[in-house]
Amino acid sequence: MKNKEIEVTEIWNDDKMKSLKEFITSHSEKQSKEQKLRNELLAIQYRIEDYIESDSISDRLRVLDFVKLYLKTFNVTQKTLADLFEMKDSNLHKYLVGERKLNTNIVLKLSSFSNLDPEYWLRVEVKNELIEINKEKEKSNDYRKYDYRNLLVSVGE
Repeated sequence: MKNKEIEVTEIWNDDKMKSLKEFITSHSEKQSKEQKLRNELLAIQYRIEDYIESDSISDRLRVLDFVKLYLKTFNVTQKTLADLFEMKDSNLHKYLVGERKLNTNIVLKLSSFSNLDPEYWLRVEVKNELIEINKEKEKSNDYRKYDYRNLLVSVGE
């Protein structure tokens, strides 16, 4: 008796893909607005988690990119969010694009707004800082002169 390998097309093909899409669409249509909103918010949370956990340093996403997903979901503007946060839109924008470092006040407002732990927002910012550091490190050898071994060589002379 000869074992036959199962082909991918036997498990997953166009008909099964179409059937799955139809199932998802019909199930989605049965959901309440609250369920759909909860699903969209979870999707944003998962995107943030994926970004934080990703080893990729090429696709830099700003806090603004994630906040925009929330704004789109809630169908509100950044100006409306700034009003909610009791601050000027231009000031909020500087935090969201990374011109200013997130502070405790902004992180707690973002956390409350998104119902995510403050850690998420801080980790996005830290990852972006690490991306910038790695880019700078790759394009410049100037920092090699600060290697501790250079100190030991000069002390030993």
